[in-house]
Amino acid sequence: MLLQNKQVAVIGGGMGGLLLARLLQMKNVSVKVYERDRNDQVRVQGAPLDLHEDSGLKAMKEANLLEEFYQNVRSNASKARIVDQKLELRFDEHEARHSHKDEESGIHGNSIQNISKPRPEIDRSELRSILLNSLEPETIIWDSQFVSMKKENTGWRIYLKNDFDFYADFVVGADGSHSKIRPYLSDIKPVYSGITMLEGTIYNAKENVPQLFEFSKGGKVLAFGSRQAIMYGTKGDGSLMFLASSKLPENQIEQSNLDFTDHQQVYKWFKEVYKDWSPQWDALFTSKELHFILRPQYYFPFNQSWKTQKNLTMLGDAAHRMPPFAGKGANLALLDAVDLAENLTSNQFSDIKTAVAVFEEQMTKRAAAAVKETLENAAHLFSENALERLTAVFKKNNTN
Repeated sequence: MLLQNKQVAVIGGGMGGLLLARLLQMKNVSVKVYERDRNDQVRVQGAPLDLHEDSGLKAMKEANLLEEFYQNVRSNASKARIVDQKLELRFDEHEARHSHKDEESGIHGNSIQNISKPRPEIDRSELRSILLNSLEPETIIWDSQFVSMKKENTGWRIYLKNDFDFYADFVVGADGSHSKIRPYLSDIKPVYSGITMLEGTIYNAKENVPQLFEFSKGGKVLAFGSRQAIMYGTKGDGSLMFLASSKLPENQIEQSNLDFTDHQQVYKWFKEVYKDWSPQWDALFTSKELHFILRPQYYFPFNQSWKTQKNLTMLGDAAHRMPPFAGKGANLALLDAVDLAENLTSNQFSDIKTAVAVFEEQMTKRAAAAVKETLENAAHLFSENALERLTAVFKKNNTN
């Protein structure tokens, strides 16, 4: 085996990095995951994930975790209610009669033609717990923020923020869209998509935003108008997460010095930018126990490539950052992990560099197709007739 007697370091404990560690350990590879969080309870987890048959679900099967995944699926989470800017209902998937043979969907939307087809959906925190619990004890090295690394022997000497350093024969960058590993492979910069999202999480949503909480019916609400969107959904922990998305100049919000801990400032911004939206949405910005994260949407170019190295690669958002409008980011990260683990642990390749080169070519090719799809979807979802178009798609896909 190519990784026999070698130490693998995965930088980043997201879905892709954790799954890779699981798959490598199933083949008796020595692997550690270095995660900057202090523990598994620190980070605010994002929207629920819908796993796709040819990627996320395939990965769960390869890791022998499919049964645990289905035990934690939230049955209503994938069902949507389509509304306008006044929160008036245009379509309710909870009441629709489904006729799908291959059902697919996600909180942010998938292919504009298949956006209304539900896939099994799980909270990110639950999926992360499944992956964490599948690993051998002490696989995760918490509170390990990457600083730098330099070549040593045939591998890398890695330095962390806590003045700790270690050696690894093979390094995988799984550290997300702001990857610190990526510059060691590529200097290609991401491209701004033209869309900025403001993510909000409301804890104890049943008490803090009771009307919106009940209106979601345990699923998601998708609202479109004025070439803007608000999407929200509830999670198993009782919180509600929303995304307010709009076409804005790059860095406009950052340059305005908006203080996201000052909820009154954020509310004022919302009323200015979403001036055509009903006051019924105000509760998202005026409730108690509210947390905001700014998320301008970027993607890497379709034709990106880099020189393959024998002791280093990357996967997931570190390799192919993209907006969420095809619902494929996490799914592709999981599939990356499957392919990389297979290439590195099979006897198919003569050396590690060849195995990595084949993986990277396959990964960047499918990522380019996903980026193209997500940008096409964004064009539809932020068009003048987005509401009418999406409502028609949902009705068509939910009619016998």
